[in-house]
Amino acid sequence: MKLSITRSPILSLLWNLLVVYVMFMVCRVIFVLANWTIYSGTLTWGHTLELFGAGLIFDTSAILYTNALVSVMMLFPLHWKEKQGYYKIVRWIYVICNSVAIYANLIDCVYFPFTGKRTTTSVFAEFSHEGAGNMAKIFAEQFLANWYLVVVAALISWLLWKLFRPVPSKVSSFSTRLPVYYITQVVVMLLAIPLFVAGMRGGFTTAVRPITISNANQYADRPAETGIILNTPFSIYRTLSKKPMLVPDYMSEQEATALFSPLHTPNDTAAFKPMNVVVFILESFSKQHFGYYNRTLRNGTYKGFTPFLDSLITNHALTWQYSYANGRKSIEGMPSTLSSLPNYVEPLFLTPASLNRMSGIARELGEQKGYVTAFFHGAQNNSMGFQAFAHATGFQRYYGRTEYNQDPKRNGDEDFDGTWAIFDEEFLQFFADRMTEMQQPFMTAVFTASSHTPYSMPERYKNVFPKGEEALQESIAYSDHALKLFFETARKKAWFKNTLFVITADHTSRQIDPFYKTSLGYYTVPIILYAPGDESLHGYDTERVVEQTDIMPTVLSYLHYDKPYIAFGKDMLHTQPEETFALHWVPESNGYEFVKGDYVIEFDGEQVTAAYRYRTDSLLNHNVKTTMPAGTLQQMTLQAKSVIQQYMQRMNNDQLTAPK
Repeated sequence: MKLSITRSPILSLLWNLLVVYVMFMVCRVIFVLANWTIYSGTLTWGHTLELFGAGLIFDTSAILYTNALVSVMMLFPLHWKEKQGYYKIVRWIYVICNSVAIYANLIDCVYFPFTGKRTTTSVFAEFSHEGAGNMAKIFAEQFLANWYLVVVAALISWLLWKLFRPVPSKVSSFSTRLPVYYITQVVVMLLAIPLFVAGMRGGFTTAVRPITISNANQYADRPAETGIILNTPFSIYRTLSKKPMLVPDYMSEQEATALFSPLHTPNDTAAFKPMNVVVFILESFSKQHFGYYNRTLRNGTYKGFTPFLDSLITNHALTWQYSYANGRKSIEGMPSTLSSLPNYVEPLFLTPASLNRMSGIARELGEQKGYVTAFFHGAQNNSMGFQAFAHATGFQRYYGRTEYNQDPKRNGDEDFDGTWAIFDEEFLQFFADRMTEMQQPFMTAVFTASSHTPYSMPERYKNVFPKGEEALQESIAYSDHALKLFFETARKKAWFKNTLFVITADHTSRQIDPFYKTSLGYYTVPIILYAPGDESLHGYDTERVVEQTDIMPTVLSYLHYDKPYIAFGKDMLHTQPEETFALHWVPESNGYEFVKGDYVIEFDGEQVTAAYRYRTDSLLNHNVKTTMPAGTLQQMTLQAKSVIQQYMQRMNNDQLTAPK
């Protein structure tokens, strides 16, 4: 029998796998082009080829997992597989499985800028509360917005179908030589098995663990480049059934708590101040959209998109130059801001630790000081799991789209943006009125939504606000205007001057200027404190390093709260500048970034991989790991390890509240 690609199962299989390799590489090219603003400043042709070459390692693993069933069906030594119709089934399985993998890669071309990493299994839990109808609408809108990717996806599926090569030989051609046929097929299968296993593992060496998403770091010069190296199917396969909260054994418990203790035991003797507390979490309000924080940007010509907040900071509020988010998603910013629980490795609320009893500003003030507590979010109730979060952390009431629509003074779904939530202006007015009905003191939090894709705003505001380089910036300007109107209403309320306002963002957004494209720049969010009745709470702190987890202990300290509580942050008002720090998980590098004093270090969980003088080297161009003071490097590394170890320990052992 003549050996050809249409007669040999192994050669047919290799051809079919080669087609998938080409399709994965096409997706990689599209990924780079779709995210060119992230990579344009650093990529060269030579380095791009190196990244693409490294990507083949991860592609091999993903492709072999995806095509495991097809491979077995084509290589398994049974002669009846040569019968007519068998390969019609194999072809359908091949096209469907590989199409799903390809579609995942293409979806990440759009999703990557918002998360900073290839999608993992956590995304399924993240959107589990959205409902089929809302998700269908979101997908439909994204399909229209990214129609060219839909066309590419359809074309690739068609090519997979057309280029598939079966083995259409009839069994009669083997009937006189069945022993030879079976011997040949068994030998081929036995030779293929170790090759497939090695490809899935990422190499032949049995002494090394199978490759994971963190292995991409060894090929990347910058964390964002791991997005080029990895592919989405691999990232999903490698996080199936993954338990992220692994407790490292860096040091003894005594050594860890000596470096940092999450157990706060106030010794303030001043009387408790029963002030109202109102926390704003603004969707995607990166610092790069503010004029105030960017006065020297673009030769001093940058105006920003937040004139109201700029004015508030300048004249009435306290803020910080070095302030950072603890995560890159809304469900990561929420626990950090309201419960001082950071995001390390995976979002807290997507892990088993989400069932732990947790503290928070609402729980401490509600249970210990008799506050009325309420959480506001204008989306469908339980969207993104916010309602569950609010309940778990001590909020007594929840006001969402349902409650808004039930208010006879509102316009109901006439004020719905059509995708996510009630428009910010209308919902913030509802927020102000509801607080007026509450007994003081109260603690409330509101999560805005209009600056979320698709960036909708009421028709009356179309072409009113400035348009920036990103569609988001016009909606940022609209939300800033909505905040202005809220405060105009709030100033007329009896509770206004007895209130501490906290304003921050859930996370950053798609970055534009080089400073904001660094691994550290992706976490730069505003943290603003405003107390209308306290003129001393004003200024611009350029020394302290602060983060979202600092908000809870700062608020409680400002009120002279006198009960013990658990928080992974510090008091931003009274902690000495040299003792302040920020620690966050960087998904691109699968490691941590620790900021303290003049340095930021990158820590992969075992060792420091880089260090920068971020105050003077804002683009993080010069790695000073080998030249920075050894004592400083050692102390920063130990403190980062201390925080990580205690966080993981408390997550796994349900120790997120102070002992009674």
